[in-house]
Amino acid sequence: MRQLSESSPLRVLFLCYWGLQDSLTTSTVFPHLRLLQERPDVGAVRLLTVERGAEAQADLPFSLDFPAEKISHAPLRSRLGRNIIINKIEDFSRFPKEIIRHISDFKPDFIIARGAPAGALAYLVWQKTKLPFYVESFEPHADYMRESGVWHTYDPRYLFQRYWEKRQKQVAHGLMPVAENYRRQLLREGVPAGRVVTVPCSVNAEAFAYDPVAGQRIRQQLKYAAPETIVGIYVGKFGDIYYDEEAFELFRAAADYFGPNFRLIILTPHSEAEVRLKLAAVGLGADKAFVTKAPHAEVPNYLSAANFAFSPIRPAPCRLFCSAIKIGEYWASGLPVLVTPGVGDDSAIIAAEGGGAVFDLSQSGSLASALVRLSSLMEEPAYRERIHELAVRYRNINRAREAYHTFFDENGQNFLH
Repeated sequence: MRQLSESSPLRVLFLCYWGLQDSLTTSTVFPHLRLLQERPDVGAVRLLTVERGAEAQADLPFSLDFPAEKISHAPLRSRLGRNIIINKIEDFSRFPKEIIRHISDFKPDFIIARGAPAGALAYLVWQKTKLPFYVESFEPHADYMRESGVWHTYDPRYLFQRYWEKRQKQVAHGLMPVAENYRRQLLREGVPAGRVVTVPCSVNAEAFAYDPVAGQRIRQQLKYAAPETIVGIYVGKFGDIYYDEEAFELFRAAADYFGPNFRLIILTPHSEAEVRLKLAAVGLGADKAFVTKAPHAEVPNYLSAANFAFSPIRPAPCRLFCSAIKIGEYWASGLPVLVTPGVGDDSAIIAAEGGGAVFDLSQSGSLASALVRLSSLMEEPAYRERIHELAVRYRNINRAREAYHTFFDENGQNFLH
């Protein structure tokens, strides 16, 4: 770590566990890079991303949609073609060494890690270098994966990640959970209040605001232009922490409730053929549903074409500690959201402030009641404008800006304490 004077510009190593072209990187990391770019006390930022699959072998052009002369990028490339558990273990033994080489070359003052898995890498680097680190989007990732059935209690990935999360709580200079629910839990566990600031997944509310012209253009392209057509939209994946078969039953229930005027838009990284098979299994053909993988920049146009949105997150105790980026984007477009209970702070906000409707598949009649509630919200004359304000209030990028100010003020000294 460099020796700082008051005039020394900060050098920040930003560690991302997703690939450069991953939509989560675009939607959650790039806005925070912009905040760092705009800070006068920041001199340079190096972004490290973890590249897997074909991207691990490809040349990755790096460009941002804002002036970014302070920001550079380098990939951490995962090796191909091996058992996933062996591959992950190899990543966590090799990547810290590569990160330490970047530290030797770039000479950062601290690391910002995005997410608890990236925080684990930052912790392993801290063991060797004692370089201060902060963890954004800090969540109980190991428990998420176990409760979703992806990892088991005896899986080495679960055991290691759970231990590394415990150590992050102990030695990270700052933690930025995405939900107030988790900030309170961390305080109960003994993490000092001064080291914890809640930063929900930020959304550019202006970029995702309802655009009736773009929305009508999409509806015409899809032949959904009739004014009586009710369009539901889902943006995301199926399986893991999200419902899979249950999500398609949810789409079927919405189609039954809204009748022949219902249409569905699905924006997903899954193959269209795979999704079409599951839609066909619940009786939704190509005349009722549109499926594609859309670039993140095009998502606002599709949201503007919809009347409401689905957020089929699989309920689990630790979901109370998450912040789904898609819910913030839905709100920014003014869409009421059909959501499961216990999703971060959002389910409670939705229930209390009319941001959608909460359904619980374990309770008989809950989904039917939620659809009635959703329908009544859409009958409000200015529901999109009102719901848009939820994104402005709860998902504003200023929450991240304020956290950065708290943790590393203009003199760059806070992280040393």
